[in-house]
Amino acid sequence: MPEAVAVDPVCVAGVDGCKAGWIAVFRWVASNRAAEVQIFPHFADLLASEHEPHKIAVDMPIGLPEKIGSNGRGPEKAVRPLLGMRQSTVFSIPARAAIYCEDYREACSAALAHSTPPKKVSKQAFHIFPKIREIDQLMTPELEARVYEVHPEVAFWRLNGQEPIAIPKKVKGSSYPAGLDARRDLLVQFGYVASFLDQKPPKGAARDDLMDASVNAVIAERLLYGHAEPFPADFGRDERGLRMAIWA
Repeated sequence: MPEAVAVDPVCVAGVDGCKAGWIAVFRWVASNRAAEVQIFPHFADLLASEHEPHKIAVDMPIGLPEKIGSNGRGPEKAVRPLLGMRQSTVFSIPARAAIYCEDYREACSAALAHSTPPKKVSKQAFHIFPKIREIDQLMTPELEARVYEVHPEVAFWRLNGQEPIAIPKKVKGSSYPAGLDARRDLLVQFGYVASFLDQKPPKGAARDDLMDASVNAVIAERLLYGHAEPFPADFGRDERGLRMAIWA
């Protein structure tokens, strides 16, 4: 009788930006090891984590065009029709020149100069520019084998039978418990225990950050198995050769 071959547990990570930096949820494939959550001040710290995640699914734009056309960046255009009333969660991402502006007015000027028709930057998008820059400065085409762009509401759409979750997770900028509970109940069907999802998040993160990182980790597992798909399917690359696609 042939000797059984041990399968080493493989770690994957779902990541979301938060006040403290980045919140990561780690899952182990081919293992009974429970999911873990950890805060990293910098994305580079996550890449160097002792857990060595094989796939990292992060809710942050990767791949920045030099010019934005009338339809916007390809990934945002591709996923908005999937989300119905949740499509407002998909921010419009401007050209790279605007992303690297640290002043809002300068960012709007750069966005106007690099878009056709000219379009300014939303305040919501501007507030995540530092984190977009952080990843953009680290990313290389080689790192794409590990790091993938995702979007939590697209991830929930995928896990919910390709239907957007009807209840929002935020109302007027504040967490909406009913919406978060609906997402928790769905995630329990994908290997999480409710107590993990209901735990008090680490300092510097909110409950919705934990929920988003958790669903992103499920997509990271789909990426590991080759089950995730890119949006758009015929994705392009920016001038640095970086892939521009949201995976789910």
